[in-house]
This record gives sequence, C-alpha cells and structure tokens, in this order.
Amino acid sequence: MIRILFLGCLWLSPVVLSAQLVNIESKRMQTDSLRFALNGDFSLNHTNNDGKQVTQLDMALTTQLKSKDLRKLYFLIGNYRLIDSGAENLQNAWFLHGRFNYKFRKLQWLRFESFIQGQYNQLLVVEQRNLIGAGLRVKWMDRKRFTGYAGNSYMYEVEYSDRAGTTDYNHRNSTYLTVSYAPKSGKFSVANTVYYQPLYKDLSDYRILEQFRLDVPLAEWFKVFTAYNYYLDRETPLNTREYTSNLNIGIGISL
Repeated sequence: MIRILFLGCLWLSPVVLSAQLVNIESKRMQTDSLRFALNGDFSLNHTNNDGKQVTQLDMALTTQLKSKDLRKLYFLIGNYRLIDSGAENLQNAWFLHGRFNYKFRKLQWLRFESFIQGQYNQLLVVEQRNLIGAGLRVKWMDRKRFTGYAGNSYMYEVEYSDRAGTTDYNHRNSTYLTVSYAPKSGKFSVANTVYYQPLYKDLSDYRILEQFRLDVPLAEWFKVFTAYNYYLDRETPLNTREYTSNLNIGIGISL
C-alpha cells in the first residue's frame, strides 16, 4: 500500500520530455510471463537546449498489459513536466504514447508493432507533433548478459510550428538499435539506444537521438538511474539545426 501511495504522489507531480524524438526503448518492460506491470519515475533534470539552460522536475508513468497467451501486448506512456527556465516564464509540456506489439508464433525473435503518439513542447521550434506508424522489431542478440533489439517503422506525422507559422505533413522512416548489459550480480544494468529518422523524400532531413542509461536497483521495487540523451533535428521549419543535450539523474519504482 505504501508503494502504491508513493507512486500516486509521483503521478501528481509535473513531467515531460526535452526533445520531440523520444526513446521508447528505455520505457519498455521486460516482464516475461507477467501480464500487468506499472512503473513510475521521478527525477531532477538539467538541460542545455541550444545554449539555454533549463532545470526541470520530471515524473513518468508507464503501464503494460499482455493477453492471456502472452502474444499480444498493449503499452502506454504518459508524461507531463513543469519547466523552470530561470528568466523565462514557467512552461508546460506533455507526451502520450500508445503501442501494440504482436509476437509471431513460429518466429519468436520477430514482432509486429503499431503505435500512435502526441506531444507538445513549447521550447522547441516544432512545438507539437502527432504521429501514427507501424513496423517490425527484431531481437538480434540474446545472450546471458547481453540483449540487442533493432526495429524499422513507417511513420506519418503532422508537425506544427507557431514560430515558423507552418504545418507539415511528413512520411518518415524510423530505425533504432539498442544494446543492454546486466551482470550476474544484478547490481546494475546499462543500455545504449540510437534512433535515426529521415524523411523518405529527403534523406538529408533527419532526426537522431542517442541515450545511454545506467540503472542501479536498491530494492526489488526501487532503483536510482542516470541517463544521458543527445537529440539533433537536422532541419527545422526555420531551416536551422536544433539540438538538445540532457543529463538526467533520478529514482524509479516498479509494481
């Protein structure tokens, strides 16, 4: 009961993400035969966004539900963040992501995925992005201590930029590669993920996200973590580059 109340307090705290490309890999839950799972994170975040420094308090809620045969998986992430940018006014941002994952019976290493996503961040040139997509996910490495996944998807997205006064409708490819390591001692785990998302009509217009994350469990349901993110938007609606570097240190719980 104490853990549930603690999670509820975290969910009431403001939260969101610093870049419009979000590392969904870091939010996935490897729960094997467990049909329902719920995670919550709370952290203090310092961000350098094109030279503008921002301090943030973050909270994230992630939930997962599997079918009885464990072949169908439903996944939902919800974030909201309160941003204190020093001399600037407080700003709000939000992120919602829903995903369906289907495991093929004969090809255990292959998954089909479809997803829908909406997000808003007032600090970026593209303030709002809504998208829908589908593709395949492959487990290309499965060893005792190392695990590797790769995926490729088609995305249709709508991008709004108040600063540029534009609304863009894009067909974009999304490719990711992730590798994780967990020692036998179980004292920590590390993971590195890279996303690459170019436009089909112009491969020089792309977005990149890389995240390195370290998790240190202190109890079965409680952990501390550190994550470093680098995000690059190669071409914004203002015909400029935009980057975000992010160092995140915080705590997390699992139920």
